[in-house]
Amino acid sequence: MALPEREGMDFDVVIVGAGPAGLATAIRLKQIAAESGEEVNVVVVEKGSEVGAHILSGAVIDPSGLDALVPEWRDDPERPLKTAVEQDEFLFLTKNSGLSLPNFAFPKFMSNHGNFVGSLSNVTKYLGAKAEALGVEIYPGFPAAEVLYDEAGAVVGIATGDLGIARSGEPRDDFTRGMELRGKYTVFGEGARGSLTKTLVDRFRLNANSDHQKYGLGVKELWQIKPERFEPGLVRHTMGWPLSNKTGGGSWLYHFDDNLLSVGFVTHLNYENPTLSPFEEFQRFKTHPMIREVFEGAKRIGYGARAIMEGGWQSVPKLVFPGGCLVGDSAGFVNVPRIKGSHNAVLSGIQAADAIAAALKAGRQGDELSDYENGWRGSAIGHDLKRVRNVKPLWSKYGTLVGVGLGGVDMWAHSLLNASLFGTLGHGKPDHACTKPIAEVTPIVYPKPDGKLTFDRLSSVYLSNTNHEEDQPAHLKVRDMGLQKASEHDVFGGPSARYCPAGVYEWVEDASAGDGVRYQINAQNCVHCKTCDIKDPNQNINWETPEGPGGPNYPNM
Repeated sequence: MALPEREGMDFDVVIVGAGPAGLATAIRLKQIAAESGEEVNVVVVEKGSEVGAHILSGAVIDPSGLDALVPEWRDDPERPLKTAVEQDEFLFLTKNSGLSLPNFAFPKFMSNHGNFVGSLSNVTKYLGAKAEALGVEIYPGFPAAEVLYDEAGAVVGIATGDLGIARSGEPRDDFTRGMELRGKYTVFGEGARGSLTKTLVDRFRLNANSDHQKYGLGVKELWQIKPERFEPGLVRHTMGWPLSNKTGGGSWLYHFDDNLLSVGFVTHLNYENPTLSPFEEFQRFKTHPMIREVFEGAKRIGYGARAIMEGGWQSVPKLVFPGGCLVGDSAGFVNVPRIKGSHNAVLSGIQAADAIAAALKAGRQGDELSDYENGWRGSAIGHDLKRVRNVKPLWSKYGTLVGVGLGGVDMWAHSLLNASLFGTLGHGKPDHACTKPIAEVTPIVYPKPDGKLTFDRLSSVYLSNTNHEEDQPAHLKVRDMGLQKASEHDVFGGPSARYCPAGVYEWVEDASAGDGVRYQINAQNCVHCKTCDIKDPNQNINWETPEGPGGPNYPNM
């Protein structure tokens, strides 16, 4: 069946993703236009059901980005961040005990004083309202499914996904063709491992001169805790147990707003043991004697997970290509040691908007925004990332005890001497290539959840408010099912059933299957974390956008 032609709309700028970076780009473009008395037509498409629905972070937020974009936000009665950091603690955990590390052991730029604790989802909603008030058109529930190119190969916009396609692949009675949104420039702010961004990186070889990207998986819960356990503005981070010395990662516990506790765990995805489960490691963490007390009498009210870009300075790809650019976490602007990225996301949106506005004023379109590409490394973003660039490689190479110590020494060298002891280190192998065959490891056995402090995946996914239209093709594409059985299952022991924090993948015993097992994909559980697209040992799983506004809905996350 031949599909009808798409309808189209033309704009000056098309922005993919209503996260902090995309919305900052839109707001700044409108601010510049207002200052010069000109008009600029800006549209933002967002795959979540509403602005902020798919946004998840810890989050301790460095306000420098907000201060630059919306200087009046602190005096706004509707401001999204109301809890300032009051206490900043760091613990190294062993199985039954732990050690508190003094703040003076860390360079000053690692301090969280002056930052705010809150919900990045709410910050994004706030920015969305600001953007709409300036005249930005925002279309939530419309995932960008395809990049549009002109005859010369320049990006000229995106197409939203078709609606009403049945699981069989045939159009249903309610079929609706997607829309073409065409722009003079297109900005991609999809977050980590964006489904369109990765195609742009490949097509334009944006990573030809950068190290490969590294990732972590952050798993988060939101709790309502008892008033006597609540310490407003307390920020606590840990590393060590339950992870082994060779496995990177750590936790956060943030007290904010009205007796809310944000607690989460990041596992670096270059771990070796295919039986490791980041979700289960998080559940184990909460049982530590120095941690579990805060949960007494508390109620879990939220859950979510997402991948985090961890490559930093040396992994940032070329950000521009004919007709567009990358911003925010699509570019990889997370500062791993500081556990922050939203400030750089906003600052990158501002820088991209400045470059676009100058290009439009000069009558240009469809070319490379060289000012943006040439400017970021010398900006506050570059300064933030450059001084911590060796922490992740050292951690990966030498393990937590030695690697983090060496990383601390290197950060001090930057702080005192503005120089590194190591130059710029490489990251080694990509995360998917770090996984060992199951025959080479000792399987990890996790305790069963108690339903009070520790939980299973399915009850957790329920709290994420995840929903997908069931009668649609799976948005998780296995390229070669034979390879998945012969390698992912037979050689690596089926790690997808463990690394996925939502119970999407299962190897099910099935006598009718040729080899006695069947690969089951529960796509409706997907929380859009993208871990499968990153960690599959054969890069055999491709994450694509599902139909319409499918996915999680994260209030206060």
